[in-house]
Amino acid sequence: MKSLLYAKAQEIIKRAQKMNLTLATAESCTGGMVSASLTEIPGASSVFERGFITYSNQSKSQMLGVSEETLEKYGAVSAQTAREMALGVLNNSQVDCAISITGIAGPGGGTIEKPVGLVFFGYVKRNQPINFLEKKFGLNSREMIRMEATKKALDLLCALLVD
Repeated sequence: MKSLLYAKAQEIIKRAQKMNLTLATAESCTGGMVSASLTEIPGASSVFERGFITYSNQSKSQMLGVSEETLEKYGAVSAQTAREMALGVLNNSQVDCAISITGIAGPGGGTIEKPVGLVFFGYVKRNQPINFLEKKFGLNSREMIRMEATKKALDLLCALLVD
């Protein structure tokens, strides 16, 4: 899996460099794994500006401007929160592309409505509509859910980087 993440991150960095676009992330359940994948690539500093690791609700509000109302009404693991996290990246940086990830990696914390393995992604290119994805990775291990969410986030970020 690690070599797959490296190859995808390398592709993202090359595309962003070619297109002269900058990137940033907002991560919750992946805890910085997307940012770590990107910064493993030599030359990433030319396009990767920053990564927000906002594991708690408080950090989502303070660092990204996710509203307390959104967190109370929909929860930290929701499309609404993923949207506000992605917008928060754009509002708190000068980057061209942003991705956000929030989910339940387990093994606890899941409910019938929001099971372990549920992850929401928000991804956006500045001045364009925000894209969303809800993905259920199933009752895999915490490590697998986090790795799969990282891989999916890299795939989505790559999809933003098309001519």
